[in-house]
Amino acid sequence: MTNCEDESQPVDYEYHPIAKVGDLSEGKGKSFTVAGHVIGLFLSEGKYFAISDFCPHQGASLSGGYVEDGKVMCPWHAWKFQLKDGSWADSPTSPIRCESYPVRLIEDEIEIGIPVKE
Repeated sequence: MTNCEDESQPVDYEYHPIAKVGDLSEGKGKSFTVAGHVIGLFLSEGKYFAISDFCPHQGASLSGGYVEDGKVMCPWHAWKFQLKDGSWADSPTSPIRCESYPVRLIEDEIEIGIPVKE
């Protein structure tokens, strides 16, 4: 399972286990530092998603925001971001967005993919 559907993103990822299925409640997020990236892991509508944990507006932790309908709302100024690709929900074509990361499940382990630098 992945939330990284954009073909322009790197194909090679190194996956890191960060949590187990059941560690995160529906509609919640949790912050993890993985290979130098601060990432918010979210569970929305039964699916796991990973995006940068920093709001691009003023840097608030998105993992503390309200999650609903595949979006997270920044707890500071209510900006909303799509969990599937990190796009700004109010203006999806805007360059303002959060980096998104692929998520996969290996048995009960949740893994996040970090792009491999060449």
